[in-house]
Amino acid sequence: HAVIEKLAHSGDWRELQRRARGRLYSTDAQPAAEPTVGPAETHEFKAETKKLLHIVAHSLYSQREVFVRELISNASDALEKLRQLQTTSADAGSSAPLEISIAVDASGKTITFRDSGIGMTADELRENLGTIARSGSKAFIDKMQASTETKDKASEIVGQFGVGFYSAFMVGDKITVYTRSAQQPDGEGYCWESDGLGSYRLSKADNVPVGTRIVINVKDDASEFLNKDKLSEVIKKYSNFVGFPITVDGERINTVEALWTKDKGAITEEDHKNFYQFVSHAWDDPMYNLVYKADGPLSICSILYVPTTNPEMHGFERVKPGVNLYSRKVLIMPNAGSLLPEWLRFVKGVVDSEDLPLNLSRELLQNGPLIQRLKSIMTARIIRWLGDEARRDAAKYAQFFKAFGIFIKEGVCQDTGSQKDVAKLLRFETSSKDAGELASLDEYIERMPADQEYIFHLCTPSRKLAVDSPYYEPFKRHGAEVLFMHHPLDEFVVGRLEKYHGKRFVSIDSADAGKAIKAWNEAAEEGGAEGTAPALTKEQTDELTAWMKETMGMQVKEVRVSDRFMTHPAIVVDFESPAMRRMMKMMAPEGTDALPSSPCTVEINPRDPVIVGLPALKSRNEELARKVTMQLLDNALIAAGILDDPRSMLKRLNEILAAAVN
Repeated sequence: HAVIEKLAHSGDWRELQRRARGRLYSTDAQPAAEPTVGPAETHEFKAETKKLLHIVAHSLYSQREVFVRELISNASDALEKLRQLQTTSADAGSSAPLEISIAVDASGKTITFRDSGIGMTADELRENLGTIARSGSKAFIDKMQASTETKDKASEIVGQFGVGFYSAFMVGDKITVYTRSAQQPDGEGYCWESDGLGSYRLSKADNVPVGTRIVINVKDDASEFLNKDKLSEVIKKYSNFVGFPITVDGERINTVEALWTKDKGAITEEDHKNFYQFVSHAWDDPMYNLVYKADGPLSICSILYVPTTNPEMHGFERVKPGVNLYSRKVLIMPNAGSLLPEWLRFVKGVVDSEDLPLNLSRELLQNGPLIQRLKSIMTARIIRWLGDEARRDAAKYAQFFKAFGIFIKEGVCQDTGSQKDVAKLLRFETSSKDAGELASLDEYIERMPADQEYIFHLCTPSRKLAVDSPYYEPFKRHGAEVLFMHHPLDEFVVGRLEKYHGKRFVSIDSADAGKAIKAWNEAAEEGGAEGTAPALTKEQTDELTAWMKETMGMQVKEVRVSDRFMTHPAIVVDFESPAMRRMMKMMAPEGTDALPSSPCTVEINPRDPVIVGLPALKSRNEELARKVTMQLLDNALIAAGILDDPRSMLKRLNEILAAAVN
């Protein structure tokens, strides 16, 4: 403080700025002298250490840029250790600002990482750097947790110096470390040096300030890291939320606050907007936000967002997983695909857990048991979060579902472990609501009559086709509610669910639906098309259905009189899924003829004018009657959505029209 005050009064603002950036560590106003190194002792790495060193430098990490993350994490550990020491000891020998500074010398081909942290003694250098995978941080945490005064602070240490330090050999052919320990204010400084090939040299050094300075001689094939912008980009990617200032050539890099560490009430909507846009690289505002923290069974600190827009709706490529995995504010997995199930890839944000084991490469977590446990906890919490939002504001949730409902449907089909809970998030149009309004499955069941066994639904491309469908007529007449499903995936969704709260899903174009509504029709008075045409007798219908079956051939397995109320002449039931048929057609080789359809059942309406008039037409012009019969079949197939190409019937239809006008 005295030095800063002296510089401020003298007006030496340049020197004061240099101090503020942490470029100097000496306690006077003069630049610190370069360290002078004494005689060196050479030490051989142990055989297993040499082998591990080779693995770390050449194959442990998938991307070389992570050496920046590892060295910054180590520096952050050292600074945190010093900060804890300063709170418990008046003898901590450093008054320098707690920060990490990085200097790039492109001409000299070096990168220097400097921290004003706790530093190391000669013994600590041998233990932490002489033995790979030796964890100085791990020992420090164990010591802190043994003390009642400092055990809560142990979580601030990122951990595992040994392996992370050696990642620098991925980009450097020589590493030099200058360090002096804050725990020995009058102690000596040391220089550790190695080319990573089998030995290291350790010597005393003068003019070494408290802290650690790591100088990397960069390999020719790693010269990209001598670019300041590239280095800054890597820091922002992995270490942007480290709790100490990080500078590159004097410029502060980590300027965004780790918002997930703050109390929920202290975060403003503007904070949420800015942080969401930062972590998701998006320009829209978040629709929903969640700040979730837990101490057990895992330590979790997270902040999650749902975007306003869904890029996949607009034809863009498949969305990548949007949640980044951190441990103590250090990025472990960007776009962590193993953290959440695939169907939740639209969620953006950060999950930070102190329980992640960092004793090896932070990239080796992947699908381990701890990640699977974290995945289970976060998935359940997100499902509950979306359910809470739906109850809080149904209209807003309907907007969400219109944009992101496809992901929820994916979840029902794919996530068998959470299927029942995900199904609660589904929304569909229904015959009891106006067009565009959505209802949940729970709402449908609440409105069901006590004696209704099934959840009735109909899959069509649009609501108009559903309302005009011959299959919907008896339900509309009886006042039974039907879910209208318009997405190609809906058929698979109800197929995977099968039941909801014990009620089976039944499509109203199925034979099961026909049985369910038979009782309704028996009580209804029917006559012709609303009583305008007489019905055929049983003898006439028996003869007609047999002839129609013979005329339609292999396409049908039965023609029978329908029990349904309808104003259409005929429908088909017991047919294959339209969605499945479309999928089969897409998978068929190019140029393949129309796929043969499975035989279906035709139900006729004995009171429809066309059916009533067909026997007489057959008697006077059987050829035309056969054309009409085949047209009735194609019309029914179109209504069911299973006629592959309606153009196939145009010739016949024109012949029928010609006969009609003549």
